[in-house]
Amino acid sequence: MDKAQNFSANVLTDDEKSDRDTLYLLGGAAMILFGAGLMLSRPVMRRYLGHIKVGNLVGTAFPDIERYLKLRAM
Repeated sequence: MDKAQNFSANVLTDDEKSDRDTLYLLGGAAMILFGAGLMLSRPVMRRYLGHIKVGNLVGTAFPDIERYLKLRAM
């Protein structure tokens, strides 16, 4: 096999890149979900996270999210 054939064999099409990116995304989401499940399986962690209110976290993070979206739109 010469260099031109070897090079063309290693080039991915747009569909293959999209499939690979989707696989990475889903794999990462599965690892996050698995890690969260492992953390929440411990009674100490459930007790610790039970004191944190989700509404407070969202309210605190919302101004930062707005600022990020404004910067990204520039």
